[in-house]
Amino acid sequence: MKMRKAVLIGLVLLFFSCAKKVKKEDLYYLNGYWEIEKVTFPDGSSKDYMVNTSIDYIEITDEKCFRKKVQPTLNGTYVTSNDAEFFTIMEKEGVFICHYKNNLSEWEEQLVSLSKSHFSLMDQDNTIYNYKKYEPINIRE
Repeated sequence: MKMRKAVLIGLVLLFFSCAKKVKKEDLYYLNGYWEIEKVTFPDGSSKDYMVNTSIDYIEITDEKCFRKKVQPTLNGTYVTSNDAEFFTIMEKEGVFICHYKNNLSEWEEQLVSLSKSHFSLMDQDNTIYNYKKYEPINIRE
């Protein structure tokens, strides 16, 4: 078990050292609709998401950042509520951290990678969440 954990830590470190570093000027890529693609757990197991009934809408501005769940419809619109997770993004030691705080809890996620079409976050338990840009389905009558 210890050997497996050591190999996993080595692979995570290799991944981070080979990954393109996130730049401050690229943070605007986070704006828009994203769907979860894959989650990789600390033990090395993973879960792929082929179909998503809800997606994340993220909006990044200098003052406020928020993330909310929305449900896409077949006509290209979205069903949403007023619930949103507000957060800040700060740079710590060369990496960008998303800091969330609400009335019930407080947590952080590290922005591991970011491009126009994909991004990854790692939570405090070392679980990695991989997202891809959402492509809407628009079926018009």
